[in-house]
Amino acid sequence: MMGFIVNGCGMPHRLVNLDIELLRAFIAVVETGSFTRAAVLLGRTQPAISLQIRRLEDQLSAPLIDRAGKVASVTIEGAGLLPQARRLLRLHDEIVASLGEGDLEGEVRFGAPEDIATLHLPAILGAFARSHPRITLAVTADYTANLLDQLSRGLLDLALIKREPVGPELGVRVWREPLVWVTLDAAILEALPLPLIIAPAPDIYRKRALAALQDADIPFRAAFTSPSLAGQMAALRAGLGVGVLPLAMAPRELIVIGDPLPKLADSEIALVTARGAADGPAKLLAQEVLRALERGLTAQ
Repeated sequence: MMGFIVNGCGMPHRLVNLDIELLRAFIAVVETGSFTRAAVLLGRTQPAISLQIRRLEDQLSAPLIDRAGKVASVTIEGAGLLPQARRLLRLHDEIVASLGEGDLEGEVRFGAPEDIATLHLPAILGAFARSHPRITLAVTADYTANLLDQLSRGLLDLALIKREPVGPELGVRVWREPLVWVTLDAAILEALPLPLIIAPAPDIYRKRALAALQDADIPFRAAFTSPSLAGQMAALRAGLGVGVLPLAMAPRELIVIGDPLPKLADSEIALVTARGAADGPAKLLAQEVLRALERGLTAQ
């Protein structure tokens, strides 16, 4: 419990002893947009999370979460509290980590597709390693299908995966990723069958590309196939064909193509925790990955 004077968000100016775990539950609900997904993230039941939010609202005498819609969203009071809650929780976790005795130790086996690992994770994992030196990270970059297989076999504790928009039963949704067609020179669109630069199956971008072209009756061929993102980028920069990338990863020297190529469906990114790994170091890393990605994506 920590004494905290709440202000700047329309709530009474009075000394309130805020429970860190209540703030953690509040932030999880906001960041996941769901009581159910927050419960999965924190290793609790949905009713327990709902009760924690009620307790926090009672402490602050203000509604924090709007429960009317399908997605749990913050009220005006909740929006005012959110940045302060994040700062307080971050300070709390930094204090606990710096003391050493209260820090967890062990190993977290974490997986992610190569493009996500390259674009989003280095800074996040580096900060986590510095804050928790007694936790060892073992990171695997692989296809989603392989990551899910390793999770099911107990070889990974936690993974970011690409998935179809299926709902909360497969991990906690982090964000939806727009996919775009890219090439070095738009003149290559005149070449049929369309030369593709793709990863081998079961890559989800490959699946998106082939399905979209087949639906549009556009003939294609595999001009360059590589499991490596670096290999695909090199082929794209060499002008060997057309590829699919997340919009955020499209290099400036490549052209993003709209018509006449079909629009690509978004890829959804989710964080999945293995059974038995919902507590301890894996839980701590899951919380930090979600918080960091949410902050970074909101800032974009």
